[in-house]
Amino acid sequence: MNHKIFTPFTLPNGTVLPNRIAKAAMEENMAAPGHLPGEEICQLYNTWAKGGTGLFITGNVMVDHRAMTGPGGIALELDTPLEPFKKWVAAATQYDAKMWMQINHPGRQVYAAMGGKVLSPSDIALNMGKHSHLFGKPTAITEAEINEVIERFVTTATRAAEAGFHGVQIHAAHGYLISQFLSPLTNQRQDKWGGSLENRARLLFEIVTAVKNALPAGVALAVKLNSADFQRGGFDANDALEIVKQLEGLKIDLVELSGGSYESPAMQGGTADGRTLAREAYFLEFAKEIAEQTSLPIMTTGGITRLPIAQKVIDEGVEIVGIGRALAFNPELPKLWQTSPDTRVTIPEIKWKDKTIASVAMMAITKRQLHRMGKGKPPKLNASPLFSLIADHMRSQKLTKIYRKAYQKS
Repeated sequence: MNHKIFTPFTLPNGTVLPNRIAKAAMEENMAAPGHLPGEEICQLYNTWAKGGTGLFITGNVMVDHRAMTGPGGIALELDTPLEPFKKWVAAATQYDAKMWMQINHPGRQVYAAMGGKVLSPSDIALNMGKHSHLFGKPTAITEAEINEVIERFVTTATRAAEAGFHGVQIHAAHGYLISQFLSPLTNQRQDKWGGSLENRARLLFEIVTAVKNALPAGVALAVKLNSADFQRGGFDANDALEIVKQLEGLKIDLVELSGGSYESPAMQGGTADGRTLAREAYFLEFAKEIAEQTSLPIMTTGGITRLPIAQKVIDEGVEIVGIGRALAFNPELPKLWQTSPDTRVTIPEIKWKDKTIASVAMMAITKRQLHRMGKGKPPKLNASPLFSLIADHMRSQKLTKIYRKAYQKS
């Protein structure tokens, strides 16, 4: 059977992707000292490159090292050396794949142990129940800080292009800073940055416009957007459609649709508003509806482990299939699908009573596979969730101490 998923796709800016499969962003936490990409992350992406994926989107790269989603994260700022980033691109693209850098600011989703700047549109803390204390208390971002954030996104984007990345993806999903502005639950401002959807989307559009104007011709610009926050009263599917229509006018190259936040981890299949997501291709229903109403290429990510589901995404009118965890457990999946279309990846299910801890354990067991591949080892398919969680916690504590020490000197 001739699967359309393996055919090339041309983006609006003329970039040709060798196939329709993208490695979606996963938080690797594999930075070398100085928040730089090092040998391990280059080894990881080289392993993926051999597996036949057409587009690589990095785990989120921070626009400000003072505001990180976690220890071991990568940051690209005005004075960051570019050579390590050039090596990262080279490792991922030697088999004709394209590589984009996902750029991000975490806003209020910063662990308290990290310290650093914890900003949000309004001074509304994360509500994680008994785990809320793990996150820093945010302060409402000022106008001057908003302008600095916009400038930082431009700086990171242009330096990524200088390092050889074929595109950048602005992260406006999953409850990070831009997503916080979009949501009426976290954005209760009374100025031009809050209130109506037009005002709440102002930060996203200003960043997109500024980055678009600064990027060299031929470098792709994408946005990752929630199809919904999956929280009652939050950013919803109608809002998402309106945002995509506006982005169309800004002539970007791709919108990736995902969903959720730390409070409602829909990107892992769970929601806070009681809605049930599909077991595979969580956000396909939303993506299909939006794809029908825009000329922008759409990508969707979430729970795709089998070729028939990946092909269904394409058949429903979505142009690019994003795959995350499945590639953490089998980096050769795209290549295997071409010769053995029945190949599927079994991702462990963690059905612990505490859903927050279960979600963290799922991230830990996934990161464990990435770290193994970064050391040249194959994924460990029967890895213990509990052991992975404990090991990741100990590693994070160690990295957090290093970060805090360096942060206090900066």
